[in-house]
Amino acid sequence: MAVKIDTEAVRHYLTGLRVKIVSALERFDGKPFKRDAWERGIACVTEEGNFFERGGVNFSHVTGDAMPASATAHRPELAGRAWEAMGVSLVLHPRNPYCPTAHANVRFFIATKEGEDPVWWFGGGMDMTPYYGFEADAQHFHQTCKTALHPFGEDVYPRYKQWCDDYFFLKHRNEPRGIGGVFFDDLNERGLGEGDKSHWNFTRCFTLMQAVGNNLTEAYLPICERRKDTPYGERERDFQAYRRGRYVEFNLVWDRGTLFGLQSNGRTESILMSLPPTVKWRYDWHPAKGTPEEKLYTDFLRPRDWA
Repeated sequence: MAVKIDTEAVRHYLTGLRVKIVSALERFDGKPFKRDAWERGIACVTEEGNFFERGGVNFSHVTGDAMPASATAHRPELAGRAWEAMGVSLVLHPRNPYCPTAHANVRFFIATKEGEDPVWWFGGGMDMTPYYGFEADAQHFHQTCKTALHPFGEDVYPRYKQWCDDYFFLKHRNEPRGIGGVFFDDLNERGLGEGDKSHWNFTRCFTLMQAVGNNLTEAYLPICERRKDTPYGERERDFQAYRRGRYVEFNLVWDRGTLFGLQSNGRTESILMSLPPTVKWRYDWHPAKGTPEEKLYTDFLRPRDWA
């Protein structure tokens, strides 16, 4: 018997997850987030907090009668279908350069057409972008991801880690955005794709998405707690602003979620909330040999088996 595609259960989980994450971040920072509700979701944002220079956690539930071009280019079978997409996304930019930026989201998509089976899938993941690298932080982040995905098979974390490394890569710079994490998309009854013998259905896919969502703060906040009192000066802030430029470039040039949001009449303020507040670009700059800044490039901005 076919498993029911319970979109209301997904929405209930996502709205609760947004509340849970924001509460944890407010406790950590000590300042409340601004709640900004709109007709298709809510944006929870902080600027100039005690710890976060900018941070946001969004819930959105968007519907439409036709898919935007960014989606049908990737999935042409969706053309002519009504659709709905819902998810929680977060981007957190700490002020202290020794604390990394974090990005995460979990989402669900379904497209329907009268007389045909629905097309649906889950997606999401989490990744981290340090400015000054610490092996213990990278190990903690990746081990949390690995532990969360372990119940779904030993091959899930390696696949989703590789997908993250491949996706969050600035092709025009030939460098990763950060130290990665996990990333998945198009998760449905086909599971992990060719060669996957596991039994996947809506319930199992939904449970995996929840495993990622439920571990977002556990993967990230202990790292912030460890680094938040590290002294820094203008040199570190300057390098942080320079590296934030890479973050902006990825989001505006390569990120499918940003393009989908802008092309599907999404709320621009919520979509561009991910951009850091202070950014710098320089012409053909390279870090000096033997510096902590160079170490980020040589030791951290390359794929490694952190877990």
